Amino acid sequence: MTEARAGGVAVVMGAEELGVVMPGDLRERLGELTGRVVMVRAIQAGEGGEKIPVAGPEGLEDVEVLVTGWGCPPLTKDVLDRAPRLRVVVHAAGSVKRLVAAEEVWERGIVVSSAAGVNAGPVADFTLAVIALAAKGALPMAAAYANGRWPAFTERRGADGRTIGVIGASRTGRRVMTGLRASAAGYRVLLYDPYVTGEDAEQMGVERVSRLADLCRASDIVTVHAPATPETRGLLDEQHLALIPDGGTVINTARGSLVDTGALERECASGRLSAWLDVTDPEPLEKERQLLSLPNVMVTPHLAGAQGSEGRRLGVWAVKEVGRWVRGEKLLGEVRREELGRMA
Repeated sequence: MTEARAGGVAVVMGAEELGVVMPGDLRERLGELTGRVVMVRAIQAGEGGEKIPVAGPEGLEDVEVLVTGWGCPPLTKDVLDRAPRLRVVVHAAGSVKRLVAAEEVWERGIVVSSAAGVNAGPVADFTLAVIALAAKGALPMAAAYANGRWPAFTERRGADGRTIGVIGASRTGRRVMTGLRASAAGYRVLLYDPYVTGEDAEQMGVERVSRLADLCRASDIVTVHAPATPETRGLLDEQHLALIPDGGTVINTARGSLVDTGALERECASGRLSAWLDVTDPEPLEKERQLLSLPNVMVTPHLAGAQGSEGRRLGVWAVKEVGRWVRGEKLLGEVRREELGRMA
């Protein structure tokens, strides 16, 4: 075993998130691991919504371990210059891409780790629940009921044999596919991901399609799990949405930019498609948008990921990850520089 490391540790995240993700007992554990008092920076939004900088009057000169979360500003060169001893960043949240995009992070050899795999659990659970509701036609059935009509038995949908199209074999996408394969409904699962081979798909127990258009044509439900990159912006556009069969459903728990909001709104307003959206573009949606009032659309405020009591999972994971780093062990969530381009 490698000799134990020790150094100053700082926790930097939004003030609202701090008490949920990294409460006092977990911060105490961080101090025990590193043998140093934990510095805490609860980031508040300033005037105009800008974030107060990470480094305050006392700076971060002695910090070697930085535990970050939602609300932490990007680690720019200016911030890094104030933390010359920084060696590892452990992100107790989902995507870390925006935080460590600066080249200086990687040029200085700073190790980066992310709890994205932990955050994927609640997102996958949320998605699987929504898929089950969509497969049963819950939204149109609820709308009919609210209008005083009791749907006839022959109108009611069953989940058995439905085809689910999964866009993106991300951490969340893979968990969703695992859950779908385990369902008693006997779903047919299609996958579109240009980075996944046919052999990979076979090992996952799903059918790989080489074109997004083919997935859309064949799917009763399309669920989005790809990262938000310049290449994936508007991936599910007007042409692809038009290919989804009548009565189909679009689910997005990834990023709003992957779906053409206007095109989806038109399809749902026509009654041809339904949608369950936990993310939108823009976010939040303007209150005048039709998507917020249509009976066949459910829009939730980006709550699929770790929320409330689930937030502590991220903090517990971060403390354990810091412990692994202190002991010189392999980090479970380590992020490589070359992976950034394909990350959410």
